[in-house]
Amino acid sequence: MLLSTIQNRTDLIRTEAKRLGFMECRISKAGFLEDEAPRLEEWLANGSHGKMAYMENHFDKRLDPTKLVEGAKSVISLSLNYYSSEIRSDIAAPKISMYAYGRDYHKVIKSKLKALISYIHEEIGEVGGRAFVDSAPVMDKAWAVKSGIGWMGKHSNVLSKKTGSFYFLSELILDLELTADSPVADHCGKCTACIDACPTGAIIKPYVVDGSKCISYFTIELKDEIFPKEYHGKFDDWMFGCDICQEVCPWNRFSKEHKEPDFYPHKDLLNMTRAEWEELTEDVFQELFKGSAVKRTKYQGLKRNIGFLSK
Repeated sequence: MLLSTIQNRTDLIRTEAKRLGFMECRISKAGFLEDEAPRLEEWLANGSHGKMAYMENHFDKRLDPTKLVEGAKSVISLSLNYYSSEIRSDIAAPKISMYAYGRDYHKVIKSKLKALISYIHEEIGEVGGRAFVDSAPVMDKAWAVKSGIGWMGKHSNVLSKKTGSFYFLSELILDLELTADSPVADHCGKCTACIDACPTGAIIKPYVVDGSKCISYFTIELKDEIFPKEYHGKFDDWMFGCDICQEVCPWNRFSKEHKEPDFYPHKDLLNMTRAEWEELTEDVFQELFKGSAVKRTKYQGLKRNIGFLSK
């Protein structure tokens, strides 16, 4: 196969990805993530996944895309901006992570990936592959770093000099040879803003997050009825997720407003007062978060989180 043909296919896919609204579309050669294997093994051995038992599953598949797609040759990493400068009108009201303002990103991105795969089939031919949006055993951050979408920040989010870190990651793993991109340099330098700002000490050292101490873990993943007493007063009013490490990152001053209609918040979401959140009914919950990622906590979970903030 001529290089020019490979490059033409690569350019074709990039152009369509941009048309579909993806911010970046970069490519890695599919293969075993050798550097990630010992890191993942140590992270799991230290219990940094807390009660997220699913993280222990499919260890080999997480590290080798050819175990997910037979004959895989390329991993296409895509980023989709979700940054919004909109804030809640009552600054005393509980906070939700910016990524959950609008429609569930899984549904939005899967629709775009499906369209991209259809385009590839139409323009290039029968190509084997699968699409992934963070709910499958794919190390999306590792692939994003490998492709050069950005570098791994000390808070473990992927950072870009142009756009910061407020974006979703997803992948297409294909049995199609494409032109691979190169990683970019780490530009965190001596900065420790994210480490210093984390109220629960979840960033235990640069580039390593103990998930079991993260506010996002407590407010989304943990299903216990009560939280450990040592974390009382440390949630900084976050009732779903947490953006602290991203908010303090100097690179996020370059974040730009997203243009995805599905990510705009429900008209009432940012106008809720603290009192209204504390009196939240299930009917209002269902209306505010229809089709939202916040549904993952269920009504009782969000009520638990809100109640913990007032203690």
